Amino acid sequence: MKILTNICSDNLPESKKFYVELLGFIVKYESDWYVQLCSPDDHSIEYGIIQKDHSLVPKKFQQSPTGMYVTFVVADVDSTYEKALCMKIPILQAPHNEFYGQRRFLIEDPNGCLIDICSPWETL
Repeated sequence: MKILTNICSDNLPESKKFYVELLGFIVKYESDWYVQLCSPDDHSIEYGIIQKDHSLVPKKFQQSPTGMYVTFVVADVDSTYEKALCMKIPILQAPHNEFYGQRRFLIEDPNGCLIDICSPWETL
């Protein structure tokens, strides 16, 4: 089994740029209505972005996302945070260590999707 997360977008080029620049995704496929990205470390890990008003997206779901978020586990959350600051991405929550062993920060992508970026940490 394989799972592929797709998010809806009002602006595919802006969304693609966000994920490629911030997280280093590679563009695997691109059209005027869909962009498929993959992890630079494992090309089988894919993330799709579909034009929100495309006929494949039911009308009920052609709105900003709510009640969900996407987590990306990175090697160094603090360096990704610095990159987000340089990109002038609004930070919803600065990096901090969580009780469950992750250091994370929260941002919002160009589509209104809550993004959790984290790395494991160990308490001494």
